[in-house]
Amino acid sequence: MKTSKKRLLEIVEAFQGKSVAVVGDMVADEFIYATSSRVSREAPVLIFKYDSRELVLGGAANAVNNVNSLGGRPVPVGVIGNDPIGKELVDVMKSKGIQTSGLIAENGRITVTKTRVLAGVKHTTKQQVMRIDKEDGNGIGKEVERLVVKTLTKVIEKADAVIVSDYGYGLFTPEVRSRISNGKVVAVDSRYGMLDFKGVTVVTPNESEAEEALQIRFSNDADLIKAGAELVKKLNSKGALITRGKDGMAVFEQGKKPVFIPVFGSDEAVDVTGAGETTC
Repeated sequence: MKTSKKRLLEIVEAFQGKSVAVVGDMVADEFIYATSSRVSREAPVLIFKYDSRELVLGGAANAVNNVNSLGGRPVPVGVIGNDPIGKELVDVMKSKGIQTSGLIAENGRITVTKTRVLAGVKHTTKQQVMRIDKEDGNGIGKEVERLVVKTLTKVIEKADAVIVSDYGYGLFTPEVRSRISNGKVVAVDSRYGMLDFKGVTVVTPNESEAEEALQIRFSNDADLIKAGAELVKKLNSKGALITRGKDGMAVFEQGKKPVFIPVFGSDEAVDVTGAGETTC
């Protein structure tokens, strides 16, 4: 099945003005740019000269940014730290005209931050040479959970659709998950807990996440097709979209034949940052 350009444009146009609740783990993607200088005398490592720094929206916040770019009205719901990075993340959203009242800043919590150092010699494309992740694996407390549930219930009631971006940082407790499906279109991207989201519209795992969830390994397309059908059945969802890296994507819907979507352009990825949330 081939989707026409006209149909794709119609889909994008349909985003205009739609309210989309984006529930999930908000991540700060920090990029530090540097120029290769010399080898250190202290150890066999390169010395990089700092050029600049940039903070962009990552994780669920990347999905927020994507909805906003398509002309929708994203309403982010999640928990961040009451720390400088968390405040900077909120400021970036506000600068894009995104409302942030659904973000709960928790004292003592670390805003999840993924710092990438990109470096190279002058007049060349900088490449990632290091990544440092700062995470908070403590989950959320009962009081914060109560605030999330209260906020989520109010936001979903007014939303046209819901996006779930679950990186496994403890936001999606059973109580929070129970408020997700409310007769809305719900798309779920969950790294570790996909099978906990029953009755949603669609899930968007990559191949390894689908394999992990179903406890199988794909050796060929037949295995993939079987897994796609099983996911839809287990979750009682309308569909599943499995991303396959350089092999494109596979779409599975109830009562329909699977559709394989090839990659567009080169199959050699330069940077896969944010690919999962973009698919969702």
